[in-house]
Amino acid sequence: MPLLEGKDVIGQAQTGTGKTAAFGVPMVERLDAKFRKVQGLVLCPTRELAVQVAHNVACFGKYRQLKVLPVYGGTSIERQIRELQQGVQIVVGTPGRIIDLLKRQVLNLAAVKVVVLDEADRMLDMGFIEDIEFILRRAPTIRQTSLFSATIDETVMKVCNRYMKDPVKILVSKDEIALTKMKQLYALVSQHGKFGTLCDILMEKKVNKAIIFCRTRRDTSRLAEQLARKGYRVQALHAGFTQAQRDRAISDFRNGRLNLLVATDVAARGLDIQGITHIINYDVPADPPVYFHRIGRTARKGTDGTAITLVSYGELSDFNNIKALTKTTIEEIASQKDVDSPVVSFF
Repeated sequence: MPLLEGKDVIGQAQTGTGKTAAFGVPMVERLDAKFRKVQGLVLCPTRELAVQVAHNVACFGKYRQLKVLPVYGGTSIERQIRELQQGVQIVVGTPGRIIDLLKRQVLNLAAVKVVVLDEADRMLDMGFIEDIEFILRRAPTIRQTSLFSATIDETVMKVCNRYMKDPVKILVSKDEIALTKMKQLYALVSQHGKFGTLCDILMEKKVNKAIIFCRTRRDTSRLAEQLARKGYRVQALHAGFTQAQRDRAISDFRNGRLNLLVATDVAARGLDIQGITHIINYDVPADPPVYFHRIGRTARKGTDGTAITLVSYGELSDFNNIKALTKTTIEEIASQKDVDSPVVSFF
């Protein structure tokens, strides 16, 4: 395996296919448990992903007695500083908090042997390119660097060319991005008819655990309130909430206290929650790859799942761009054409 051999790797992988294990297991095998310095560094775009990756890597390194520390904003930096001072071999974190710790001179990357850029395209989309470069310049030039991304575009390749040495490329074609074990459906519906259509889908399919994606924070909160009035156990999730509020919403959803999560794309990356049967795109994403990141929250680790997209007439162009990116079938289902028409069965 290239990572175990110490080679640099560019990996493009479908979400939910074990990407964290692909870089996490070789990392813990290559580090020295007796050396109490930071030897492994994983950069993640979001707090939620950093926590999740750190948990998984800690599980991989449990019997090698490697200490893994997640670092991210919105929580006590003093506690993270204390943990670093006590000795940590692997740091998993968001670029902003890692830079803060570097500037305070409590995080030292001089002993780093392995660097991983996880969800690299997302970090670049979020404007982290300068932060990433700041961090990489403070790690030894002789190191192993791997980059994992759902999509590999020109911007991602520029980072690879600048900071990696003869990387092994493990890529899939754009037509293989969509998950094959997932049933993908769409309904063409007027914008005013979307809420009624959504309620019909939830009832017809007896949806038990689903994430519903909206484009904006305002729409996310409004839709969650509408669904709550209908009696659903639902919570909104977007970047406007505090970290504690976001953590509570995710925990409640994971533990079954909520059966619906209405989210912006802050939740489209990295969330690994078991038992999600449906992803519903209330709004069509303008950026086609976001569609695949969203629907990747279901049909994970070999399980089945269903993705349903509500397409208004003004969103047809964006939706056609999505269909052009994959050869998998997105099947049209009957829909409530306008708010005054009678309810029809979807399946």
